[in-house]
Amino acid sequence: MPPHVDVVIVFCAIRKKAASFSKEQVRQNAVKAERQYSKLINTLTRAGLKAVGRRGESQGQLLVMVTCPQNVLAKLIHCERHSDFLYGLPMSKLPSTSDFESAPLSPADRIRLIHGFISSTPEDGGLGIIPGRKEWDLVESVMALHDHDFNDHWIRLWTRHRIASVELEKIRDQFGDSVALYFFFLTAYTQALIFPAALGTIYYLWGKPYSASYSTLLLLWSIAFVEWWRLQERILSIRWCIRGSWRVEKRRADYLPSFPWWKQEMRMMAGLPVILLFATILAVMLTGIFVLEAFVTQLYKGPGHTYVAFAPTILFSLLVPRLLAMYQKLATNFTDWENHKHQSNHSSSLSLKVFTLSAMNAYLGIALSAFVYVPFGESVMNFVQSYLFTGGHRALALLEKYNVSFNATSHLGARGAGGKKISAAGLNLWESDRKSARRMLNSSRLQDQMFAFSVTNQAVDTFTAIGLPYILRAVESFRNGKGFRNGNGKGHGKKKRVAFDDEPVGHDAHGREEREFLERVRSEVVLPEYDVFTDYSEMVTQFGYVALWSTIWPLAPAMALFNNYIEARSDAFKIAVHTRRPTPVRTDTIGPWLESLSFLTWLSALTNSALVYLFRPPDQQENELGTMMAANATDESEYLNHHPLPSLAATRELLMSALLIALFASHGYLVMRAAVRHVLKHAIWTGSKEMKEAEHVEREMKEKYLSSLGQCTPDENVMSEVTDEKDEWATFWTIDEGKDDIGKMLKDL
Repeated sequence: MPPHVDVVIVFCAIRKKAASFSKEQVRQNAVKAERQYSKLINTLTRAGLKAVGRRGESQGQLLVMVTCPQNVLAKLIHCERHSDFLYGLPMSKLPSTSDFESAPLSPADRIRLIHGFISSTPEDGGLGIIPGRKEWDLVESVMALHDHDFNDHWIRLWTRHRIASVELEKIRDQFGDSVALYFFFLTAYTQALIFPAALGTIYYLWGKPYSASYSTLLLLWSIAFVEWWRLQERILSIRWCIRGSWRVEKRRADYLPSFPWWKQEMRMMAGLPVILLFATILAVMLTGIFVLEAFVTQLYKGPGHTYVAFAPTILFSLLVPRLLAMYQKLATNFTDWENHKHQSNHSSSLSLKVFTLSAMNAYLGIALSAFVYVPFGESVMNFVQSYLFTGGHRALALLEKYNVSFNATSHLGARGAGGKKISAAGLNLWESDRKSARRMLNSSRLQDQMFAFSVTNQAVDTFTAIGLPYILRAVESFRNGKGFRNGNGKGHGKKKRVAFDDEPVGHDAHGREEREFLERVRSEVVLPEYDVFTDYSEMVTQFGYVALWSTIWPLAPAMALFNNYIEARSDAFKIAVHTRRPTPVRTDTIGPWLESLSFLTWLSALTNSALVYLFRPPDQQENELGTMMAANATDESEYLNHHPLPSLAATRELLMSALLIALFASHGYLVMRAAVRHVLKHAIWTGSKEMKEAEHVEREMKEKYLSSLGQCTPDENVMSEVTDEKDEWATFWTIDEGKDDIGKMLKDL
């Protein structure tokens, strides 16, 4: 058995930019590193922990192995359970002098207690070793090591069994409440997708497109799932004894206690203009790329028209990720500036900021196609065509003015004989025929986009999460001349290994086992930290596609169901192989993602009603639109030739009608949500075991506490002993006239 290590502190004695330092600077950094490292070891050992340093993977990196003796761990358990009792958290057992023996600790709780003890502030009873703080700027991170036996068993379990067979309690025991809650949500959401997947398949095969009944059932399903999960969260928090865990959460190291509440609110409000600014920039950018891809590239037939079609994709890849990365960095700085007391509040605020633009990036393209391209595609095409045709002639006239000519020998679409100068009138860069431009409109664009989002994008995301890390680590390993190594620290193939000076030598079992253990630790240190935000973001975004847009393509829920079957396994594989072990966190909710789901459900009421109104089949509506009806016509060109564009008044009336229907649907959503919430509350929560436990847990704890003090409780049947006391009114209490009076009444009868 390898040595038991609870956490590893990654200490960087040499900065990354040390190569550019002078000799004196290098010496000063070495003195500082020695002083801070000695302080680190002394702080840990004075607290009763065992700590020892080993060399890391790179030069100057030190790995401080920390383990917690049983007596120190028992004190941590006792302090936490007393804190839980004082703040009213539900507890399976009352705090006592034998906490460790009365309630065995799970691996996740052990890591959480020790990690929190090391990295929390002294005000909260911790050691204050917080990575990134001024006094600990050489401490990179505090991490836990994987249990590879559990990971291997977990992956095999995902591979062999169905998704419903996973024991979430074991996941919670290993990785804590946050990760277990995510996998419970993923499992519940995947199972809930069975209904819309079956419903969508039926409507896709036998139903009418843009069916009002399908959209209504889909909206009911969305509301029911969100409200069901709201209750399920409450049930799980009581079952896991974490209800109200935010009350005992440690304070953030950067929190300023004397900071007025109104200043924090003002700082949070100050971030809104920044969010709106970046949202506007992103909307303009995505709209421009949309117009370029949907109209400009279709009309262009000049030089290099084959390659121009790739311009929107290239622009999107170059501009949008950089803008989102810039915004995320700025959002992080703003969230730090807001001075949140707890990390859960900080994470919730940051998640809402980041997901706002992420959702806009995900949904704006299909929204433009649904509400601009399809209904008004011809009008936009004619406008773009006129603008580009006029601009093209002006550009060619300007080129002629400066004697710039195109040669036909270039075979780029110019007309005329080789070597002859071509005039502006002779070179057509843009499609000028309006009938030809009409035929370039893609009547199945919405369905194509939904297929891309539901199938192609999710396949790419799975490869990015599972396959790409292998490739990146392989490239990095070969660049360093170390060969390929996987995330478990197990090498493939034989390679020569040189032991470090501080490692044990010899052929004894302990020495070989320690070398293998240190090699595994070093391989885990180079892995990135796990962030549950990415996984939640993927699932909530997918829920948005299903709830908001699957009316366009009813097979989207079925594709989401299949993707989630793989996603559950890929997420487990990612945690076990491609990331560090998640740091356990106590939480009783999925945080801001529940509110995001509620907002998307409300938004789905608007989009579904608008889609059904605008795109219902021709037998249900008169000729109200131009291009949108072509999706249901057998011959698009024939339909477009016989149905002229709607007038401005008709367009205005159409938009006003769609707006009123969306407003009515919004109010209908509120009524439906209230009804579903009422029914689910009585069906799931009222009378449940968890509800009874929640009602009585605080009373029971206080009653037990009173009993431990020798005090009676209200429900106890207290029998007091009768004692003879001197009372001047003793005769008053001995004479009872009740029986005599009743006896006289009976005689009279």
